[in-house]
Amino acid sequence: MASEIEVNANQLMRRVLLVTLLGVLIYGLFAVYTGMSEIGATLATFHVSAFFAALGLACFNYLLRFGKWQYYLQKLDIRGIPLIDSLLVFLSGFVLTITPGKVGEVFKSAVLAKTHGVPVERTATIVIADRLTDVIGIVLLILLGGATFPAGLPWAVAGVTAVVVGLFLILWPPPARWFCDWLERRGGRLSRFVPKVRHALDSLRVLARPSALPIPTLLSFVGWGAEGMALWLLLGGFNQTVALPLAIVVYASATLAGALIPVPGGLGVVEGLLRQGLIGWGNVALGAATASMILVRLCTLWWAVVVGFIALFLLRLRFPRALRTVT
Repeated sequence: MASEIEVNANQLMRRVLLVTLLGVLIYGLFAVYTGMSEIGATLATFHVSAFFAALGLACFNYLLRFGKWQYYLQKLDIRGIPLIDSLLVFLSGFVLTITPGKVGEVFKSAVLAKTHGVPVERTATIVIADRLTDVIGIVLLILLGGATFPAGLPWAVAGVTAVVVGLFLILWPPPARWFCDWLERRGGRLSRFVPKVRHALDSLRVLARPSALPIPTLLSFVGWGAEGMALWLLLGGFNQTVALPLAIVVYASATLAGALIPVPGGLGVVEGLLRQGLIGWGNVALGAATASMILVRLCTLWWAVVVGFIALFLLRLRFPRALRTVT
């Protein structure tokens, strides 16, 4: 299973450049649509300190997500991994954060298997549990602001539906058992993975049971709220007065939409909803809304990819033989 994920990760990483180019094209189209002169004039008034503060809040979210990673490893009784190694392995998954729903972050499971011998099927389910608690945390953010800014409620309803369906499929064993039995009876290449899939599902049930949800959900709630605050700070850097709850709800709604709609990194979806929300709900000037949208995505999505490559580079220096074939 590790080799299969490794191959897929290699293929996906070769597409990182293509997705980056797609992102540049999308931002270019937004800029042209808004007007280059208007964005240029807006950027001339920007307080650069707001960008670095937003970057710091994004990094704070990464640290909270690392706390979730450590929590899940403990729940799965995976111990003995040095803290710095665990941090670098976790951050290396950001290399593939621009995959749909960030599912490519399972790459860190392959890295952990290579560096510390932990079977991939034991930790790959952490990505699913992580996304599940992310959605719950983001939905809570939207619901808290929903009374004042109800336009985000449809995405909250979609998120709640996704969580309920996901928990149902995870915690009620019969459908998964039937599927695994069907694969075994069918035979072929996929049937050889059934034992590992069963093991992975057992791990997922440990991570998704109700008693295991509150702590990671709280970390998600605070972390994504911090990134919503980053958007608020960027707007302030453009001298745009927007209520903090509104900025958080706009960011949370766009992020949730990007997670539910299967496009790489939510590209186009998140950007469009951010811009639309800032203009329609917050009455933000056109140039400031477009510039803030681009900057917050640089601070959150694209900075994560850079951090992932840095972490992977450091890991390859630390484990040159083990990671020789990972990238």
